[in-house]
Amino acid sequence: MTAPAMTTETAPRCPRPKPRPWGQIASQLFLVSASVLWLLPIAFALYVALRPYSETSKYGYVSLPHSLTLKNFSDAWTQSGMLHFLWNSVLITVPAVIIVLVLASGVAFVLTRVDVKVNIALLIVFTAGNLLPQQVIITPLYRIFLLIPLPDWLSGGSGLMYNSAFGLITINVAFQLGFCVFVLSNYMKSIPDDMYEAALVDGAGLWTRFWRLTLPLCRPALAALATLLTTWIYNDFFWAITLMSSGDKRPVTSALANLQGQFVSNQNLIAAGALIAAVPTLVVYVLLQKQFIAGLSLGSSKG
Repeated sequence: MTAPAMTTETAPRCPRPKPRPWGQIASQLFLVSASVLWLLPIAFALYVALRPYSETSKYGYVSLPHSLTLKNFSDAWTQSGMLHFLWNSVLITVPAVIIVLVLASGVAFVLTRVDVKVNIALLIVFTAGNLLPQQVIITPLYRIFLLIPLPDWLSGGSGLMYNSAFGLITINVAFQLGFCVFVLSNYMKSIPDDMYEAALVDGAGLWTRFWRLTLPLCRPALAALATLLTTWIYNDFFWAITLMSSGDKRPVTSALANLQGQFVSNQNLIAAGALIAAVPTLVVYVLLQKQFIAGLSLGSSKG
């Protein structure tokens, strides 16, 4: 009889961690650097807003703080009439965003799901409108606004398109509509045709296919666009300063000029007012954060 061969079991080897490719390391470094560069101005504005004006005028803005205070925020809120101008921004931003999304979703549905020969030409027209700089048309647009009459209840007493909240809503809708049509049309093209064919078999009309089928599927895209539109229209400065002359009608971005003196500018006070004015857009982003990220990820993964 032969003795059974002795077998030795080797311990399983732990897999060595794979070295990270240089491309991944470079991309992470780029993202970290971009984040720091993006947050640095905001952090510096907060640092300036927390310092007294007497201290920065004596030691400079780039210096170690001797004291920190919230007085600049309270002064900016009271001296500029911030609540009134925030309400003006709401009256301009909310209707403009709603009108843009309603019109853009309807136009995009027609361009993608209704067989019309001029679909491509219309899409090109809407897209080309985004390539036109605002400064190019400000002179003829200013003259047109002075010639268009409006009832007092719509113009706010000015009787014209100029110097009215309705005029700012109109111009923001006109300039943001093309981008939203382009995004929504590409998003709607990714919806499978089988769903529309099944809806047609069930007898669904055009309005039913748009309201009950397309819009619920486009909810992430609409939320992402709503976040972007709110930020863009709320932060608009150019149209408000050129198409509105009454200071009490202007939105909060252009009203920050009330904190600037004729000869001396209190940058601490202006920084505090700018940070207060930025709070509503942060609130909108926090509320729509999940839908915004979902809309971006779905838009990038669909055809």
